[in-house]
Parts: sequence; structure tokens; C-alpha cells
Amino acid sequence: MLSAAAPAQFPADAGVEIAFAGRSNAGKSTAINCIVARNGLARTSKTPGRTRLLNFFSVADGRIVDLPGYGYAEGPREERAAWGPLIDALRVRESLRGLFLVVDSRRGVGEFDHQLIRWADPGVRQVHVLLSKADKLTHSESAKALREAQAALEGTATVQLFSALRRTGVEEAQQKLADWLAT
Repeated sequence: MLSAAAPAQFPADAGVEIAFAGRSNAGKSTAINCIVARNGLARTSKTPGRTRLLNFFSVADGRIVDLPGYGYAEGPREERAAWGPLIDALRVRESLRGLFLVVDSRRGVGEFDHQLIRWADPGVRQVHVLLSKADKLTHSESAKALREAQAALEGTATVQLFSALRRTGVEEAQQKLADWLAT
């Protein structure tokens, strides 16, 4: 639909938007492509920090917003400094109804993830954590990662295992997105 480098470039604050956020290289763009079943909708890269703008995608009943990753990211310092105010401008939009937080299942939920959950204001917006790259864990490691994430989130967000490669949790994530878009 469009890429925004400034709030003035955002689409009209109408309808329903669902944001996807997470650390650089956690698998946000891959998750978007898998959940909406449209390969190549969001550009993917093995290089962390490739998403540098807020990318708005039109889907059946609303919009998806792909946010730049946090943590390691390449790009000019001025560009990275502009991301905070840009993302804060997204936060006040009435159309923003939910946040998928993509967390690499091997890393677990960290402080930056908690900050983003607080940013989303779970009392106002729903937050759902996708523990991505679950295919890289054994069954027992996956179960442990899920338990640890549930404990770390303390009810501030729902959480599930997710793997685009093995399609683990794809239907559950698709249902969550459909439910949010229907609100």
C-alpha cells in the first residue's frame, strides 16, 4: 500500500490496523507473509534491520503495519533516531487495534519486548506474541520456551509457538488476525 517515513504519510486513521513488531531479524516480514498467505508481500532478508520505514499493507478487512525492528539495525543514525517519533505517532491512531510481537523463540521475551508491550497499552490494544523460529527447537525446548514466555508476560499478552517453515501455529495466528480485523 505505502511506506511512511513521516506521520503525514500515514493513510487516513480509519478502519482497522494491526501492527507487527519485534527485534531485528526475529521474522516479522516472514510471519506477515505466512499469516496472510501472500509470499513476497513484506520483503524478507537475512540481514537484520532491512525494514526502515513503517510499511502499510492492505488486507481483506483492514491494514497491516510492518514496523522497523529494534535491537540491532543498520542504517544512518538520523534515520534510526526518526523511528521512535514515527512509531509513537502510530500509537495514538484509533485504527490501531492490535499488535503481533514477533520474538525469536531461542531468545525469549526480553526487556525491549516488555517495553513494546507497555507501548501498545494492553488495556487498550491486544498484544499477541509469536515465538518465531520454533522449528529450530526440539519439542521439549519449544514447550520450555512457551512456558517461560507465558511466565514472563504475566498475562499482559497471549503467546503461541510459530514457525513459517513448518507452519506451526499459522492457523492460530490467522484466526487471531481475522478476529482483530473484524473488531
